Amino acid sequence: MPYRILRAIIPIRNEPEAGAPLPVRAGPIVRAGAGLALLSLSLAALAGCGGGARERAAVTTAVIETYAEIVHASYEDSLAKVRELRTALHDFVDAPSPETLENAKEAWLEAREPYGQTEAYRFYGGPIDDADGPEPLINAWPLDEAYVDYVEGAPDSGIINDPETHPSITRDLLVSLNEAGAEENVSTGFHAIEFLLWGQDHSADGPGTRPHTDYLEAESPNAARRAQYLRTAADLLVEHLEALVAAWAPGEAANYRAEFVAADPDGALQSILVGIGVLSKSELAGERMFTAYDNQDQEDEHSCFSDNTHRDTITNAVGIANVFGGRYERTDGSVIEGSGLEDLLLLVDPELAATLGLLMDESLEKVRRIPVPFDRAIVDPDARPLVLEAVFALQEQGDRIAEAGTRLGLTINTALPE
Repeated sequence: MPYRILRAIIPIRNEPEAGAPLPVRAGPIVRAGAGLALLSLSLAALAGCGGGARERAAVTTAVIETYAEIVHASYEDSLAKVRELRTALHDFVDAPSPETLENAKEAWLEAREPYGQTEAYRFYGGPIDDADGPEPLINAWPLDEAYVDYVEGAPDSGIINDPETHPSITRDLLVSLNEAGAEENVSTGFHAIEFLLWGQDHSADGPGTRPHTDYLEAESPNAARRAQYLRTAADLLVEHLEALVAAWAPGEAANYRAEFVAADPDGALQSILVGIGVLSKSELAGERMFTAYDNQDQEDEHSCFSDNTHRDTITNAVGIANVFGGRYERTDGSVIEGSGLEDLLLLVDPELAATLGLLMDESLEKVRRIPVPFDRAIVDPDARPLVLEAVFALQEQGDRIAEAGTRLGLTINTALPE
């Protein structure tokens, strides 16, 4: 039975304690690719391990269609949540208070949930990270706090506190300054907003504690510039997500999705496998987890100001499973489901398909078991082995994804692109 039917649905927020059963959330199911997806599933079931060229071609087409549908839906969900974040940020800077600050923080956390799953669509030169792609403007990290605003011991640091050099904080200014001179010079995106909401994290077991008074003119220098920075960064985030939704929208004659589904099927499959393979082995297991584990440095974790890194790792892992199983649960609880890579792999190597399905379960469970917050787990002698177990599981998963590509006649490189 296909993995996406067997596995439990991973909850999006309020993660249960380690070892607790994963709840299943019911919702309406939207079939991706409609009749084509249903046909391919039937063909896969009938063909078993001996699927011929015709059956494989039908399933391949359905896998690509399902993938495009899931990509579009998850970017749509991300955009909707980012628009809610923008509203909450405007409400906060218009009337700074502990309550409006907490509302803005919660909106940021909610917006990270669908976006984290979209990281599985990177690393192959698609709209998110081609030469002109907005990924560095959306999710670049780590961020040098002093590049944006004041930090402990440097009250006048950052773009916000330098009106002489930057008289007006505008969209074009923030875009031009992003990663200018160094990769850590991040001026836009989720993590710039995160820092402006939480501030530096000096706590041993909690997030940053930036006060709402940083946005009150009577209480803090350059409060109005700080507020304008937040507004501008929020507008940019919406703009960039809108572009991604448009690139993957169905029914368009000349967008990226139209080209993707009409292109050589092997090329599309290769891109899909590269996306989840690189994320699993190199980006998530390597850059986002092992680097922090190895250095034991809070500055190397993904969402270091909010202590949300545990959710980043979980949603990234869920995104990989979404693509493999051909299933995505939307933020409203509805489900998009069609043919996934597993269905195609069942035709050529059922044993490998089963192995990968088990690895998906294992890696998700091991990531979920890492104690919270992540920045404590990487230094706690009792928790560090759990981090390393998750890293090894994700690396093995990446290797098997590459092997799946080989079985499908493709070459999959799971190293990060240069």
